[in-house]
Amino acid sequence: MVSLKKALVTGAAKGIGRAIVLDLASQGFDVVVHYNRSVEAANEVTQAAAAYGVKAVSLQADITKPEEVRNLVDSAAESLGGLSVVVNNVGNYLKKSIEDITPEEWQEILDSNLNATFYVSQVAIPHLKAMGWGRIINLGFAGAQDLIARPMATPYVIAKTGIILYSKALAKELIKHKITVNVVSPGVVENSVSQPLNEIPSGRLATFEDMVRVVNFFVDKDADYITGQIVEVSGGWNL
Repeated sequence: MVSLKKALVTGAAKGIGRAIVLDLASQGFDVVVHYNRSVEAANEVTQAAAAYGVKAVSLQADITKPEEVRNLVDSAAESLGGLSVVVNNVGNYLKKSIEDITPEEWQEILDSNLNATFYVSQVAIPHLKAMGWGRIINLGFAGAQDLIARPMATPYVIAKTGIILYSKALAKELIKHKITVNVVSPGVVENSVSQPLNEIPSGRLATFEDMVRVVNFFVDKDADYITGQIVEVSGGWNL
């Protein structure tokens, strides 16, 4: 019987992606550790994942480029013998006044967040369909769906709001193929660039473990009736 536990996590060399890929490996998932520039960190994570007795492979790609995405996803499926779980974790952040943002910075934030999520998902869908079961989990941002102005993070919030709308639309299309699409929206995480602790009602930053728990909920085989949903991991921030 072919194992359905085959996962690709983008941006998995560090931070949230690293925590997610190692947790999936601990559950018996064969994993692909995607990275762009952090080759040493990616190799370390791959070795740590393999220690759980699963197949672990690291693959490099700039996922803002569609041609590199196709090579990444197809290579991931070939290496693991299929794909059933895709976690779109990549997304750069920019804290800058709107009037000071350059066109290049604007495009880069949209590319690394919204466009990269679309590129990876688009190529992965046929592989998930071939498995007859799948999970796509996209990383959002707490409060992005509320359409509140955030002048110091405008392109980032626009990109994350786009991810939420894209995820909902994709969820409606793919549920008939037993593929769910959901969004995990972090607030201020332990590795966040900006850490306004005084604004968080819970009084602490989100940990990587907090993020992993929600990913696990969506990945679970019994969560097959839950799709197009957003779970914020924010300790009450941005409510």
